[in-house]
Amino acid sequence: MKVDLHNHSYFSDGVLSPSQLVGLANEAGCDLFSLTDHDTTGGVVEAQIEADRLGVKLLNGVEISAFWRNMTIHIVGLGVDINNDLLQTGLEYNQKLRKERAEKIALGLWRSGIKDALEKTQSLSKTEVLTRTHFAQMLIREGYCKDMKSVFRRYLTGKKPGGVRVEWKNIDEVINWIHSAGGKAIIAHPFRYQMTHTKIQNMLFDFKDVLGDGLEVVTATSTDEEVKLSNQWSDKYNLLSSSGSDFHGWPN
Repeated sequence: MKVDLHNHSYFSDGVLSPSQLVGLANEAGCDLFSLTDHDTTGGVVEAQIEADRLGVKLLNGVEISAFWRNMTIHIVGLGVDINNDLLQTGLEYNQKLRKERAEKIALGLWRSGIKDALEKTQSLSKTEVLTRTHFAQMLIREGYCKDMKSVFRRYLTGKKPGGVRVEWKNIDEVINWIHSAGGKAIIAHPFRYQMTHTKIQNMLFDFKDVLGDGLEVVTATSTDEEVKLSNQWSDKYNLLSSSGSDFHGWPN
């Protein structure tokens, strides 16, 4: 089977529409596909209409920001009921935090001499949701950096001008949102959090302890060693294994 359970449309920080993404999945011969925008299920209905038209099997999804031991991690909810009240209330809470963060990022960039950051970044988004990826693309487009890696390092993390801390809900609460909507909670891209292997395993232990369901074993950037380790850890902690490209469609 070809399975891709982690993708982003322009309802969060991707480039393409939900229907365009489903079309790409169909062209690639994908057997099971999920749209997992950041803290919103706004594009799922459009994706489902196109999936039905093309005969693609679509799994409702969302990627939710959460806290584990005071660190931000991402939890993918798969197979969720997008009409569930508790899930949508939680997502609305995160969307509010994202709006506040965008304003603070823009202010920090303004203080460092980058004017009209909010307006320029908003022009890159087809919705009101602004992510750090949108700001990064704006800074690349305006010539401040050449690629995503350098822009995050120089502007958008820690104590840099656009580095803004967000107080997300803890993982147990986010898992509850997903479970209340009938979904499975999956830790996304475990090697992207700049943790040691020991710390990743501590995270997985805690995640399983609060009834988390699975681990994203394969991503588009996974090395053979990372896939091997993730498989070992999913077995060790009795977690489901997931596969997702984390496709966004940006040129950088």
